[in-house]
Amino acid sequence: MRKYWDSSRSFAGEGARATRATIFPESLQIGPVQIRPATVLAPMAGVTDTVFRRFIKNLGGCGLIMTEFTSADGVLRNPKVRGRYLHFYEDEHPISAQLFGSNPRLLADAARVVEDLGFDLVDLNLGCPAKKVVKCNGGSGLLRDLPLIRKIFESVRAAVKIPFTVKFRAGWNDDEIVCVDLARMAEDCGLCAVALHARTREQGYSGNARWEWIASVKQAIKIPVIGNGDIRSPEDACAMIAQTGCDAVMIGRMAPANPWIFRQIEQYTASGSYVQPTEGDRYQMIRTYFQMLLEEEMPGAEGKMKQFASWFTHGVPNGAALRKAIYEAKGGTEILTGVEQFFETRLAQPT
Repeated sequence: MRKYWDSSRSFAGEGARATRATIFPESLQIGPVQIRPATVLAPMAGVTDTVFRRFIKNLGGCGLIMTEFTSADGVLRNPKVRGRYLHFYEDEHPISAQLFGSNPRLLADAARVVEDLGFDLVDLNLGCPAKKVVKCNGGSGLLRDLPLIRKIFESVRAAVKIPFTVKFRAGWNDDEIVCVDLARMAEDCGLCAVALHARTREQGYSGNARWEWIASVKQAIKIPVIGNGDIRSPEDACAMIAQTGCDAVMIGRMAPANPWIFRQIEQYTASGSYVQPTEGDRYQMIRTYFQMLLEEEMPGAEGKMKQFASWFTHGVPNGAALRKAIYEAKGGTEILTGVEQFFETRLAQPT
C-alpha cells in the first residue's frame, strides 16, 4: 500500500499544502470512554512517562495517551515500579495503562491495581519485540501461544470493569501471521478494541508496515480497530484510514521526532493543510519539555534531556552544535541554559 511521507519537507513555518483533506474519524468510542480526536500516543518504553504524555497533550490533537509498557509482576511486587510507571495527573485523562506478562492471574491482579488507580483503560502488550521481554514469554513472544493468550484475555476481562484492549503485532514472522485469529479471539473474550502494529516480531522496526493486515482485521471484527505503523505525516494518517477502514491511528516513534504531528493531523483533516513549526516554535518546545522534566524532578532527567536532544533538534540549523553542548553539559540546569543561549543567539540574527 502506498505511503505518503515526504522526508524532504522542511520546517519553514508555512502551511504544508496537500491536494485535499481526507475524511478522518472525529472520535472513537471504547466502551464508555470517548477518545477525541481519534488519535493515540503509542506506549513507548523510556518515552511515554507522565512528563512526555502531558507535553503531548498540551500541544493538542491527541485523543488518548498511554503509559510505558509495565511489568504486571513488577506492579504487584514493587511499589517503586507502580510509582514510576503508573503515576499520572488528572489532566491526562483519558489515559490507558499498558501491562505485559504471561501469567493470567498476575495480569488480572495488576489490571485491578490499574483500575483502582483511576485509569480509564487497561491494555495488554503483545507487540514488544525486545529479546529480554520475549525471552520471558511477554510482549510479542506470546504470539506463538494463542491458547495462553485466550486465558489471559478471559482472566483480565473478568477482573476489571474498565475497558480492556490489546496491542499486538501481525505474528511472529511472515509464516506465522495470526492477527485476524487473535483479533477475533479478543472480540470473543469481551475486549473493547484492538490495536495492530502491522509488522511481525521478526521485523522489529525494520521494513515497511503491511497496512493490508490492518484492513483484514477491520473486516473480521466489529469492535474498534486502531492502526499503527509507518505514520510519519498527516497524509499517512489519512491514507491509513482511507486504505484500511480502521477507526483510529496510533503514533509511536514519530511523536518524539515531531511532537506536533497530532495537532497537524487535526489541521490537515479539517482544511487540507497544516502548519509546520518555525525555529522559534522548536525552541519553545525544547525549553518547555526540559523545564517540565526539571520541575517534575523526574529521575534521570539529565539523561532524558540528552536522549531527546537527537529527536528534538532534528531540522534545527547547526543542530549538531546544540546536541554537542547538551551531551557535554553537566546537570539539567546547565543543559537548559545551553539550549536557551543557542536559540536566543540564532533568533537574534537577522533573517
